Amino acid sequence: MGENMDRASYDGMPGDVLVVEDDPIIALDFEDTILAFGVKTVRIAPNVAKALELIADRPPDFALLDVSLIREKSFAVAERLEALKIPFAFVTGYGADAGLPEAFATKPRLPKPCTTDALETMLMYRGTKS
Repeated sequence: MGENMDRASYDGMPGDVLVVEDDPIIALDFEDTILAFGVKTVRIAPNVAKALELIADRPPDFALLDVSLIREKSFAVAERLEALKIPFAFVTGYGADAGLPEAFATKPRLPKPCTTDALETMLMYRGTKS
């Protein structure tokens, strides 16, 4: 009982969010915004290898995945999160043309750039799922 209470903050926000984003300015903006919502920890991974390492070290409560990273896509991270039943959303500047594999076609997406309200709603909605 106590473990679930520790993982998510009292306001429905996840306690720990992983952001997979290769642009350092966008990553820092996400981090600042998410921390302002009351999330306790935001971890940033600029590539698939680092994201998988962070997940292995400590699975997050929620993750935001930029679809297109430098020279790679974030789908391997999505597969790992799916296997662990960790909720996540894709963030993409390509909208409906993001080219998501069939397995992820129904996963939530945020446009890039996204509004603060849209990001907060996504975290609150997804942060309550465990």
